[in-house]
Amino acid sequence: VPAAMAGTVLMSRSLCLGYGRKLAAGAPVAALCCCTVRQPRAVLPLCLSWATPPGRSVHCSSVRFAGHNKWSKVKNIKGPKDAARSRMFMKFALMIRLAVREGGANPDFNAQLANIIEQCRSKNMPKASIEAAVKGADKSKASSYALYEGRGPGSSSLLIEILTDNNARSHREIKHILAKNGGTMCDGARYSFQRKGVVTASGQDAAGRVVSLERALELAIESGAEDVRETEDEEEKPLLQFICDVSSLRGVRQALDSLGLRTLAAGPEFVACSLAQLSQGEMESASRLLEVLNECPDVIRVWDNIQGEA
Repeated sequence: VPAAMAGTVLMSRSLCLGYGRKLAAGAPVAALCCCTVRQPRAVLPLCLSWATPPGRSVHCSSVRFAGHNKWSKVKNIKGPKDAARSRMFMKFALMIRLAVREGGANPDFNAQLANIIEQCRSKNMPKASIEAAVKGADKSKASSYALYEGRGPGSSSLLIEILTDNNARSHREIKHILAKNGGTMCDGARYSFQRKGVVTASGQDAAGRVVSLERALELAIESGAEDVRETEDEEEKPLLQFICDVSSLRGVRQALDSLGLRTLAAGPEFVACSLAQLSQGEMESASRLLEVLNECPDVIRVWDNIQGEA
């Protein structure tokens, strides 16, 4: 959570009422300075200030993140399903190569690799393909990791993770793709993101009950997470993402599991700390740019800070 938002919690009316009840009962809650409810066409000040014991602030969000605006609908439009599936497996293979290079081929001693394999299985990547990617990582050409910074349509920030055996070639190719699709290589995009741990969980708990945003916030506080947000998977099924310090990933995930959630994956990600709002036309241009970038064989992942029109 950016420093400017320290002590600030974005909550719905139901969350505020729920925490009012907790306060009345003497239960510890996160400190709240000034709450606002964000709606598509209005910002309603709640003007609440509670004197509470020193505590940790938890930022709860939904509308402002992917999965709940036009941007998520635009950027998730794919080509033929078979082609999209093939590209996804290719990216997973790159991620496996990088994880093996950094921490070895045994997932029991390489948490990053274990997390990626878990994601592969959740997306039904064939076991033989996973094993081939792990075994082939040591046999592949010497490769290096690079993080390129760029700007996209509407002054959006992009971080492009690369695994390549020829950095100069990849740099030229990415620079060309950006220039041809309304973007540019530049320094400074990194400051729009924070490196955080992200635990992804199903929108339903282990008993099959829908987890409300109010309950998600309570779980975030109990597990030690800093932030919780609502999003969706490729099939528009609800997911919850709990944000924490990278060093706390394992503990937060274990706590969420013990509290009855069904966690699906956990790993470090670049989380946007400042968002760029794009028009419909800019979103379409950005969608095309990301599509072309993801088709590049050296690209592992592309992170953006785009928030579309509500």
